[in-house]
Amino acid sequence: MQYPESDNSDEGDANKQIAAELGISIKTVEKHRDHLMRKLDIHETAGLTRYAIAEGIIETRVQVTIL
Repeated sequence: MQYPESDNSDEGDANKQIAAELGISIKTVEKHRDHLMRKLDIHETAGLTRYAIAEGIIETRVQVTIL
């Protein structure tokens, strides 16, 4: 099964940042993400993000402003 490529420029920026920090190519980052998504049966980047938050892999910071 193939997953559609995202044309979201924010995701492209994230791929560049991850690649730079790890010293690997952007294509390698994309391939690893694709492999994880297939293995976890997740079909969109947002779903992968939700999974990472639920598993404690990444944190979210939510600011609430009460008026």
